[in-house]
Parts: sequence; C-alpha cells; structure tokens
Amino acid sequence: MSSLPELTETQKETLAAFRKKVCDVLDGGETHDDYFLLRWLRARKWDMDAAEKMLRHALKNRISVNIDSLEKWDAPEALKKYLPYGIIGHDNDGAPIIVCPFYQFDIYGMLHCVTRFDFIRYVIKILETVMKDGFEQSKIHGVKARQVVVLFDVADFNMTQYAWRPAVELIIAMIKEYEQNYPEILKMCYIINAPKVFYFAFNFIKKFLDEYTMSKISINKPGSDKWKEAAFSHINPDILPKAFGGNLVENGDERCPSKVVWGGKVPKELYIEQKEEDDSKSFMEAVVNKGNKLKLEFDVGEKKPNEEDKLLSWDFRTFDYDIKFGIFSIDNASGEKRSEVPLTKVYSNEINEVGFITTRPNTKYTVVFDNSGSYLRSKKLRYWVSLISENDDISELTGQVGQTEIVASPDN
Repeated sequence: MSSLPELTETQKETLAAFRKKVCDVLDGGETHDDYFLLRWLRARKWDMDAAEKMLRHALKNRISVNIDSLEKWDAPEALKKYLPYGIIGHDNDGAPIIVCPFYQFDIYGMLHCVTRFDFIRYVIKILETVMKDGFEQSKIHGVKARQVVVLFDVADFNMTQYAWRPAVELIIAMIKEYEQNYPEILKMCYIINAPKVFYFAFNFIKKFLDEYTMSKISINKPGSDKWKEAAFSHINPDILPKAFGGNLVENGDERCPSKVVWGGKVPKELYIEQKEEDDSKSFMEAVVNKGNKLKLEFDVGEKKPNEEDKLLSWDFRTFDYDIKFGIFSIDNASGEKRSEVPLTKVYSNEINEVGFITTRPNTKYTVVFDNSGSYLRSKKLRYWVSLISENDDISELTGQVGQTEIVASPDN
C-alpha cells in the first residue's frame, strides 16, 4: 500500500530534510516512517523548526510518562469499569472507531477514586492501543487507517460537574496532552445529541484545539440524523451499536456491553479518602510564604548495569488555597536545561496532586512549589516527593532530597 499522500516536490524536500534533522531521536523502527514525520510537519504548517520542537517535546513526554510500561500497568478498578468508551471496530479505510457515551461519565466520582495523573495515563493507554491497531490495519488498507474516528454521545450534558475546578483542569490537561503529542490523528469526530448548554461549554474548550482538530468535529443537536449520512459513508452501521444510531444489537441489548464500557455513577466504596496519614510515605509539611517558592533538589547519578530506571514521584496537598507546581532539570554533563513538568497552577486544595516522571541518569531535578505570584496569602503544604524504583511506587529509595529551601527569588 502507498505509505504517503501526494506531496509536492518542495514538500518532499522538506520531509527529507526534516528526517535528517531529527534522526537522532528516531528509533529506526517501522512506525517512525515518513508518514509519522509528516504528521508533525502538517501540525506546524510545514515550519520545520516548529515541527522539530513539537516532535522532540512529544518524544521526551513519552519517556516521562513511561509509555513502554503501560501495557503491563494494572489500572485502577474505577477506570476500567467506569470510564465510558468502547473500541468497536474499523471504518472502511481500516481506521479504528472509538465510541463514548459521555453523558455516562461521572467525573466527580472518578477524581475521588484516581489521580489526574492516572486518568491521563489510562487515556494515553487507550490512544496507544488504537494507534498500534491502526498501524497494523495500514499494512492492509494504507495510511488512512492510521487515523481515529470518534463518536461522542453528549445527551443530557450539564455544566454541574464541569464547574468543579479539578474537572475543568482535567479536561484542559487531556486536550493539551492530545494536541501536543498526537497531532493529525483525528479522521472525524461526531458529537451527537448535543444540548444547547454543550455549545456553551464547547466555546470554552475550542480555544485549546488547533484548526485541524476543529475542522474534523461535527456537532449535532438532539434528534438530528444529519451526521449519519457522513458517518455511514465510511462506517458500516452494522458494527455500530444501536444505542449510537447503528444496527448492532447484542442479545437484545442495544448498548452492546461487551464492546462498550457504559460508565455510570462511580460507587462511593471505590472513593479514596484524602487521608493525612500514609504509612508508606514520609510526608513533610511546609509553609510557602507569600512571594516565595519551595524548591526540592534531587540528583540522579550514573545508571548501574541491570539497575531499574528511577522515577521522581510526588503526592501533595495544600490547605485552603491552590499553588503552582513544576519540575525542571539540568544535565550534569552538558548543562542542558529542560522543563519536565511545566509550571502550572494546581488546585491541590481540592484534591491531592499525584504523579511521577521517569528520570535520566546524571541529571539534577528541581521540584518547585511556587507561591511567588501571591502577595496576600502564604500556602500551607503537605508533601511527599521521592526517587523511587520503576517497579515500586511505594517504597522510598535512599536517594532523597538533596537540598530543600524556601526562596524569595523569582527564578525557577
């Protein structure tokens, strides 16, 4: 099958030059082919420097979230049973189809069961699954199979859950994760049964979406079947559950539960209480005064033979107010500086902020709790930050905080 859409001579030259420019970060495997590189060039309108920056950032992000470990990761029960979605098959070009009964999503309950970090990792795991599937399908159908078709049912959508700050933060974080790391993969997104209030919410969300993504989204009112003509031109209605407007019924059930997780209200017995005591972690407390920052430094040394990668893991909560959080690094040999976790406001006064990144050898990491923008309030913080082994997200290693200081300097 043809591996590339038709390109002009200038575009072919740009693509060849781009490959040379980023060859040091490509793994040489079949997935890093010209079509893969083309996605990044198109996402940045053939600006080679911008495309290079985007690609390098995305590949670093894959290391930070430890994507290679996702297949063996046993996700929390709440995600497996109550995140509404299903991968139902492929369209006529071999592109995977995802359906989502979004109105069945209890985001409030979910975020009382799992961390935002775990939620994002689980969605990444789903995306990686469909991307691999699409790549295999492309060997039969061509490169159009390396895109994704999505069908969202937003019937009865209301703003109540999404007025909660952690929910808003999660949705924005997910959109940014998608836009920055999975460009040009959306073939079509059909949003159906959208009430008026959804259009209001979408007007807020769309400012985080690029032009390409926006051009692939079709929003349809309740009761409208106009979307079906376009959708069924490339989707066989016999593989789409009847609950989504198709013909498929499973033992009399229009929802086809073997293919789709329908979500629903998350049982409170799955909620994780925000406890101050955690026997497996040595929490510390600090007050970050107004205008100041708390910095924690971690040195990762040489990696020994057969030694597991180390993860920099965090779990913290503020009392009463939000705070900015970020992680920066500097390579001990080259002096290269990186922003590992961009400095961002987190509402850790409402729910614990938990996560980790994979570290690199011979690198110093600085974890920053930033209150420099507050001129009125000091922030009380309870935190655990530690270097841990890749296969042990509880036990602390001996490589603890190298230096802890509260600073008034505005520098990172």
